[in-house]
Amino acid sequence: MATELFFIYDTHCPWSYATTPLVNELTKAFPKIKLHLFHIAHYDGEDGISPQVLEAVSADSKLSFGENYRQGLNRAKDSTVAANLMTWTQNKAGHAALPLLNALQQAHFQQGNELQSQAELEEIIGELKLSPPAKVFNGDKLTKEAELGLHDIEELQQIIGTNAFPALLLANDDNLVLLNHNLYLSAPKAIVEAVELELAK
Repeated sequence: MATELFFIYDTHCPWSYATTPLVNELTKAFPKIKLHLFHIAHYDGEDGISPQVLEAVSADSKLSFGENYRQGLNRAKDSTVAANLMTWTQNKAGHAALPLLNALQQAHFQQGNELQSQAELEEIIGELKLSPPAKVFNGDKLTKEAELGLHDIEELQQIIGTNAFPALLLANDDNLVLLNHNLYLSAPKAIVEAVELELAK
């Protein structure tokens, strides 16, 4: 059975932004690993991000956040369109899903791009040569595919016994392990050795 990596995240979540470098390192170290990206669509236009959260993320991960993003912290975050786009890409152009996630997070957390409209996403989509359908850009609701992804997330959360996200899960044969990603936020390369130990069991 192939080794699989599941990443439960939200494009607009600072902690998810800090966890993505771990996914990058694992996919580089284990090129044959099957990656599943599950956007949890947590941000629905009701809540912003507190400066205290950014301080905590920066302290744990050594990441910085762009001034444009910081200036928009009070604005309610809505990741519906990003969730639709990520789900479509995972299903239709899987090779581009992780590069897209990195590009979206860079645009959001560094440049302050809210990622809520087709216009805000056109440049990124063009660079990755993606052609998503119009329904992806409907910010009023999740696509059917994104909704199905949420059901898959619920099943995974029941297995691991937590609704917390971001979450990194490693599946090898019949074993599903919740990786303690918090230990590696400041040194993403270190998670590679931890996964090697898991795979050697």
